[in-house]
Amino acid sequence: MRIRIVDAFTDRPFSGNPAGVLLLDSFPDDAWLQKVAAEVNLSETAFAHPLPPGGEADWALRWFTPTTEVDMCGHATLATAHVLHTTGTATGTVRFAARCGILSATAEPDGTLTLDFPTSSLTRVNAPEGLAKALGAEPVAVHDTAAHIGDLVVELRDEATVRALAPDFAALAALSERGIIATAIADRPEGAYQFVSRGFFPAVGIDEDPVTGSAHTALAPLWSARFGRDELTGFQGGARTGFVRTRLRGDRTLLNGHAVTVIDGELHG
Repeated sequence: MRIRIVDAFTDRPFSGNPAGVLLLDSFPDDAWLQKVAAEVNLSETAFAHPLPPGGEADWALRWFTPTTEVDMCGHATLATAHVLHTTGTATGTVRFAARCGILSATAEPDGTLTLDFPTSSLTRVNAPEGLAKALGAEPVAVHDTAAHIGDLVVELRDEATVRALAPDFAALAALSERGIIATAIADRPEGAYQFVSRGFFPAVGIDEDPVTGSAHTALAPLWSARFGRDELTGFQGGARTGFVRTRLRGDRTLLNGHAVTVIDGELHG
């Protein structure tokens, strides 16, 4: 069967966030899906199969890290939509049925894709004991996120602090359900991006995820409230980086970006 590796939230290869994508006729057993994701060994591998016409969604979609299935993933959804559109399998808007509900991806005239995801709620919480030491920086504020995400959004002092992080991943793994999103205002918010972030997910087998689409469903309402604007651009990443354009629409958040296929091959197994 065909397997693709797609770099999401970037317009050039070897940047952004890579995801495996397999289009199937149906979902095999969970153990096989998990073995494939472990073999691909990227932060997420997406598996999708077409649904009967006339329903609320066009494709069923699931995402696996190398160690577990997750409820929501933005960059692998963008990668899947990219494969569907570049292969002529789909046009316009594609609707996905996933564990977190119905999601959609729309091809834009400029070649980007726009994802429609649920907006995460944010609850201000006290920093867990040991967070500053594990992260290597003192939090300014900490926010818990909604169901299907399970991250702690940790505001830090400035962009330089976020970029310099070198966390203790073993210690971070015990501090949230899924991961830690470190974020700060951009040094030059009048420039190409208004906020920065990095995502650490050792609890689900990913030390650092380069460009985390689902995290931006929490980052968008956080920073839109600060800037008083519905449309912003976030810059995420350490060694690999990418941009996510966000548009807040109440209980939905639109995430826009490019994607590039870097590997197109065959899976034997």
